[in-house]
Amino acid sequence: MKFSFSHYLLSKQSVDDRALNRTVLDSLKANLPSTPVRIVEVGAGIGTMLTRLIRWGIVTKADYLLVDELRENVESAWDWIWDWARAAGLSTLKISDDQMRVFDSDRDVHIGFERADVFDYIQQNSSPTDLLIAHAFLDLLPMPESMPKLLKLTKGLAWLTINFDGVTCLEPAIDAALDEQIERLYHATMDTRQTGGDSRVGRHLFGHLRTAGAEVLAAGASDWVVHAVNGRYPADEAYFLRSILHFFEEALTGRPELNTIAFANWLRERRAQIDRGELVYVAHQLDFLARVKH
Repeated sequence: MKFSFSHYLLSKQSVDDRALNRTVLDSLKANLPSTPVRIVEVGAGIGTMLTRLIRWGIVTKADYLLVDELRENVESAWDWIWDWARAAGLSTLKISDDQMRVFDSDRDVHIGFERADVFDYIQQNSSPTDLLIAHAFLDLLPMPESMPKLLKLTKGLAWLTINFDGVTCLEPAIDAALDEQIERLYHATMDTRQTGGDSRVGRHLFGHLRTAGAEVLAAGASDWVVHAVNGRYPADEAYFLRSILHFFEEALTGRPELNTIAFANWLRERRAQIDRGELVYVAHQLDFLARVKH
């Protein structure tokens, strides 16, 4: 499979739609200030969270800034959001090279695009927003020292979603001992990244937020659960599963603790399980809504 990160982000939309915790989402809706609301999303990828919030009627009038370090993501985000808005019946207006507006009689969202490392952006930013969003992003950052810096981006709410919490399950089993070893080694790669990371950031966020002076308003599980229905995976979720296996292969190839042939055979069989509509994938994660106290 030729892997594309943008394609992966698109393929997981339906997975995230199911996973996002509805109790936390209801708390977000109840606590959002009157529109227009100012929002910044860090590690924003190609903008699928923005389009989701518009689809779900949570964001109607807003200034929304997407911040991402990768040029590919920022460029893809512009094209993806523009095309999505047109297909959704929204009008689109290019304001500048890094700003657009999508709108109709009920919705009006000004969208900005910022290519920057999140910590460089934090240093440059002097105007905190009403809402900070970090989606499937915090397990990539050094913790707990990143949390107070991130919270400088909001004067009110932080919606922190799909925070991995140390459980990966692939069924059916191939070899119980090998499955366990691969899962353990894969999680260890999250904990030993030079740039930081935490394979149990979900549970640790309770303490990190409290220490950083934020109050948790709501929290709950946001597990990814992917399985076939009548032998077929919904939407583009077969590609999502192949992407997960790509991440395993990328992270663990060449690890001396892992038998090379056994791992290659394991990957081959997992991919065959996708082809047959047999593979079930579960990842345990947590969502949070927090209020920042400045």
